Parts: sequence; C-alpha cells; structure tokens
Amino acid sequence: MTYAENRRIIDVDSHLFELDDFLHSVATEEEMAFIKPMNSQNELPVSLEAIERGREHLDRRNADPELMSKFESGMFDISRSPWSRLGAFDPSERSHTLDVLGFEKQIVLGTFAFHQIAHENDKKALEIGARVYNRAMGRFCAHDSRLLAGGYVPLSLGPETAGTLLDEAFNDGCYTVMIDTNEANPEAISFTHPDFDPVWARFADQDVPVILHIAVNGHYDPVSPSFKNNGRVSVALGGDAPDTNLGLVAMNNSVELFLSAMIFDEVFERHDKLRCLSLEHGASWVPGWLHKLDFVERSSRHTAPRNRRASEVARERVRFAPFAGEPVGWLIEQLGPEMLCFASDYPHPEGSSDPIRKFESTMDGVDPTAVEAFYAGNVDRFLGNTPVTV
Repeated sequence: MTYAENRRIIDVDSHLFELDDFLHSVATEEEMAFIKPMNSQNELPVSLEAIERGREHLDRRNADPELMSKFESGMFDISRSPWSRLGAFDPSERSHTLDVLGFEKQIVLGTFAFHQIAHENDKKALEIGARVYNRAMGRFCAHDSRLLAGGYVPLSLGPETAGTLLDEAFNDGCYTVMIDTNEANPEAISFTHPDFDPVWARFADQDVPVILHIAVNGHYDPVSPSFKNNGRVSVALGGDAPDTNLGLVAMNNSVELFLSAMIFDEVFERHDKLRCLSLEHGASWVPGWLHKLDFVERSSRHTAPRNRRASEVARERVRFAPFAGEPVGWLIEQLGPEMLCFASDYPHPEGSSDPIRKFESTMDGVDPTAVEAFYAGNVDRFLGNTPVTV
C-alpha cells in the first residue's frame, strides 16, 4: 500500500536536497568560474558532513533491501537529516520515492542550489547561475515523466534576458520555472510592464503555470529588522520559510502584491492562458484578499472598467497550496472547491511528518468531490502541458 492509499494525488510542491556538486556536475568549465561553492551562501546553512552521511546512506540502502525498507517506512521522519531521506538527491531513487508515495505527478524544485545562485549581485553571474540551475533541474527529472522540473528565471535581468533564459529552460527539460515576485530596484520597470509581455506570452504558449514560491521574492522583506530587537531570544524555524513568527505572518505579502498587480495591470487579460501557482505562501489569507481586490476595484475610478471583477480573474488564473495544518475545510467553504491544491513539500520539514493526515483532520464533512479536486482534479486541469505518464 502506498502512502496515498486509494487517493489520486498530484503534488505541486516538492524539493531536492542537492549534493554540493549538483550545479558543477552540469556546468561547463567557463560557467564554473561564475558559480560559488554551495556552502559559501548563508541563506540556508549547508552541512557538508550531512551531505556525506546522505551519500553513505544511499549506498547502504542500495546494498541492503532491509535497510531500504526501513527508510521507506520512515520517509516522513522530519527529525532525520533531509539529505538522508529517500529520494533527496538521487534521480533513480526519487522515482522509487514517488512509487512509495503513490503520487501521480510531482513538481520538483531545488533548495540549496537555488540559494547558491540566486543572491548574486553580478548580473552575468546570476544569468549563468540560473542557466546552469535550470539545466541541472531538467537533467534530474529527465528520466521520469512523473517528475516535473521547476527551474528559475530572475526577471530582474530584464525581459530580453529573462525570455532567453526561459526558452533555454524549456529546451533543457524544465516543465516550468519559478520567478521573483518583487523587483528590488525601485528604478526598474515593473514585471507587469508591457515590455515583459513576451515573457508572459512564453508561459501561455507553453501552456504551463508560473511558479510563485516562498523565498523567491527579489529579496523582499516585509518585516523590519527592528522587530528582532525585542529583548527576546529568536529561534529559527528552519526550512525555506521565513525564520521568525512575524515572517510567517507576513510571508504572503510579496506574492499578494505581485498577483494584485498582475490583475490590476491587466496582464492576465492580455494573455489568455497565463496562470500562476502560489506555493508555500499559505492560503488562509486568500478569502480576505479576494474581497479586498473587489473592494479596491470598486473604490478606484476606472476610465475603462473590466467586464469581470478582479476576484473572478484571480479565481480563474491562480491556484494556492495551503500548508498542512491550515483549515482546508473552512477554506473550501469560503473559496469554493476549485482554488486549492495539495503539496507535500517533501522532503522539507515544514511539510510535516504526515501531510495527508494533517490536511484531512481539517476536512471533516467536505464533499468527496471537493476532496478529490483538492488532491488532484484542480491542478490536473491547471497544469496544462505535462508529459504523458507511462
């Protein structure tokens, strides 16, 4: 029996815990000069010792079926180093992990390799880093049509470079890419400016959703550092989510602004197939946001009002993955059954030790068709152009 049991599940948010040579193994000699070592970045601390233990555990599992069985039964043990969890960094074992999970498809995103390249101030290094990262993600997932590789394209490089990187990412096997939700440079044009229309058109033509993921936000920080000067001991929460309670409260701010701008600046209306997946921003804020969109629109003076309410555009073009433990039943009651989708966040610890049970503990009384829509139906229709699963 798989973890999914009799459920049909499409997982829109999972990750790798990459080895320290993940990018260098696919980079050319010229590209390697622009890519710093994984453990030189400090956004997410890297343990080279834990990476070596992960390599050792993989070798031992492959040599010992009984040990493999133990790792399978403990795959959601979040106390274990993520590098030692099943399928964290080996492509073949990741396919086996999907067999054990019983998931139909899974979007796969990076972790440390993303932070290894995404914080470069040098634009050439950022461009090359993104190119290599996308190549590595595409190669990791290339052997299994169930694994949908998620790359990264920094829009801050401008629409022309971003468009080129996006074309290359698709050619290198990425299903889609993450993009920043915030432009850090106040002098730069907005991502909703018509100059970026060729970028959005590429997503629409490819028939895939744009990935909006926590921490991929152009270094946007909604919480002033002064809040940490509160006379209390700060405890980091771990993972790629914000590392403070206030950060968790404000984690949706950047994506909320981005999506609102995409709606009010009519980007979705200019691109019929353009749509977005919001991952690891939570979903408890979404009902209020929909009301806020319509309130703002009613309160603003438009010379040419749209035919549809802003909230209707959001309902059609955006899907949200709630955290395990958020009140999914209440959210479905508020939003209707079509806007939410399942995410395991495997093997990140914030995905919890049992995401299905945590979700279902909040879904008592939810209509079975809405439950099925949450696990697979909503996102199956939303993903669009995915490889045929064999």
